[in-house]
Amino acid sequence: MAALVVLFNLKSDASKEAYEQWAKTTDVPTASNMASVDSFKIFKLGNIMGTANTSPYEYCEVLEINDMVKLGEEVGSDAMKKVAAEFQSFADNPMFIISEQIA
Repeated sequence: MAALVVLFNLKSDASKEAYEQWAKTTDVPTASNMASVDSFKIFKLGNIMGTANTSPYEYCEVLEINDMVKLGEEVGSDAMKKVAAEFQSFADNPMFIISEQIA
């Protein structure tokens, strides 16, 4: 199975409360409805284990993908284009990492 991992911080003018509310009410429900997505979770990142240092990223999205080709088609829909534009208004230079489960 493949996963899309997105690491990001919020833009300096973005509200954490507004982002988290939008993520729960818009981002997760919309993306979860895509046939190519088996699950979608968003994590608020904290300290690096065993240290007092905080993660270099505030948030991590993990989407389990069952069909990468289908995902490419679905992200082109009007609904996903709208969600992507809204996400870009919150996220500061997000990193989209395609990964493959090995165990």
